Amino acid sequence: MSTKPKARKFRIRRSEPARPSAAAALQEVLTPAAGAADTPPANVAPQPKPKTAPKSAPDAQMFAPSKDDGFGTIDAKTPPATPSEGTATPAKPATPAQAIDAIRREGLTGRQLRMARRVAQKQGLSPTSDYDAVRLLREQGIDPFKRANMLELVVSDAKGEQAKGTQPLAQIATTPGTQISPVVQKPSLPSTQVITEPERARDVMDIQRDIARRRRKRATLLFSRLLFFVMLPTALAGYYYFAVATPMYATNSEFVIQSADGGAAGGAGGLLSGSPLANSSDSIAVQGYLQSRDAMLRLNEDEGFRDHFSQDFIDPIQRLDPDATQEAAYKAFKKSVKIGYDPTEGIIKMEVAAATPEASAQFSKQLIGYAEQQVDQLTARKRDDQMAGADESRKEAEQKMIDAQDRIVEIQEKLGVLSPESEAQAIFAQISQLDGELLNERIALAQFLRNPRPNSAKVDASRNTIEQLELLIAEKRALLTESSSDAESLARVSGELLVAQADLQVRQELLGQAEAAFEAARLEANRQVRYLSVSVSPVAPDEATYPRAFENTLLAFLIFSGIYLMVSLTSSILREQV
Repeated sequence: MSTKPKARKFRIRRSEPARPSAAAALQEVLTPAAGAADTPPANVAPQPKPKTAPKSAPDAQMFAPSKDDGFGTIDAKTPPATPSEGTATPAKPATPAQAIDAIRREGLTGRQLRMARRVAQKQGLSPTSDYDAVRLLREQGIDPFKRANMLELVVSDAKGEQAKGTQPLAQIATTPGTQISPVVQKPSLPSTQVITEPERARDVMDIQRDIARRRRKRATLLFSRLLFFVMLPTALAGYYYFAVATPMYATNSEFVIQSADGGAAGGAGGLLSGSPLANSSDSIAVQGYLQSRDAMLRLNEDEGFRDHFSQDFIDPIQRLDPDATQEAAYKAFKKSVKIGYDPTEGIIKMEVAAATPEASAQFSKQLIGYAEQQVDQLTARKRDDQMAGADESRKEAEQKMIDAQDRIVEIQEKLGVLSPESEAQAIFAQISQLDGELLNERIALAQFLRNPRPNSAKVDASRNTIEQLELLIAEKRALLTESSSDAESLARVSGELLVAQADLQVRQELLGQAEAAFEAARLEANRQVRYLSVSVSPVAPDEATYPRAFENTLLAFLIFSGIYLMVSLTSSILREQV
């Protein structure tokens, strides 16, 4: 697919005055102004001497078959064409003005005039107008409308614009009889050298050799960089893993944290009871403890962790210095002890690596013992707090119940009776009996008084008996309601005793509730007991687990390759941006 050549656009003034006739133009040129017959006008540029060249009609030249070979307008093989005897040759204009007027009458388009102007400037001519450019080119024997010349002009302009910017030609509006001398720029003439096929083939071979050389150079540089930044570090890592690294023995163990559920728990606890999620927090806490500095310090005190990894037969990279800091020892501890928790099954998996199989198994057993102690400590405080609170509430309720009982006994001792109700009933019975006797005496007195002449002795005796009965009834009633200096009234004592008995009953109920709460706390404490169940016991291995030489070397290669790739991409992007 070929694109159309793009040429610079020049604006042509269309509003031109009426064209004069050929005779008027000739008369105007041949008749100069007064006082200027011998000297040419200052603004008129000297015209070059026209050369004799065969001319043809414009239309015939435009549509004539082209014999251009792509190397300019000069054809070294084909001789210039000569007009035949039967071809009519147009008459040569006498003056440049007549030639320009004849060119105007040809009806050339604006694009043809602009192309002729550019071809003239390309050939080193200095035209004063577009029509003058056509005239000068024809005097030089060059067809400005030939297709080969146009294509050569477009290609040369494109190359010139890549090399250096070209300024567009200024449009010069000319009128008949007026000439303006433009600024003449010395153009570079095109080369007349013809490229032969052997030379073209030689240039193509040189380009191919240069491309191959550049590719070999780039491939060599790429291989050198890969060798230095990827292969060499990978080889060093492989040498360490295969020849230098001390073999490490890993002991694997698995354990799970379980709870002693004595009964069904309510709420969300009942939904999660029996599932691995019920003890997930405890498992995570134990995992964090086994990877902590506290566990490392206890293992160092009990089993000599630092002394084991400071032995001479361990390679320098894995060996600890005898005077190493706690941070260095903790880094070695995290490398040798790896713990993982599976939340779906609730199993804690632990792997302990050491330089000897026996030390590895011993370290693993000791860490499992630390985990059991930590599990006991996780719920011990909670259980103790629950039991202590329930026991304190129970003891307080029991003491208050005892105080209520002591109050009842004190009231009973103050009254001197065991039951105020029975005492009051007895007094009420006596008062009732005395009331009956009083009523009988009053009836007897009434009978005595009905006699016309009653016996005074019997009347007085009856009245004395009535008075005594009334005094006894008043005393009995006073025992129920009135207090004396020696003892309180039976009503007050009975009220205090009733209050004390009610308080005792409440205290007994509270004591029962406290006892129930204490029993529930004890059951809950038993339910919250956690214990560690070892599913896979630590067993000393008989073969070294680490280092995995091939896997580690491959991983090192991938890491160095990724680093080189990222650095190269970053440098390429920065280079493009710069």
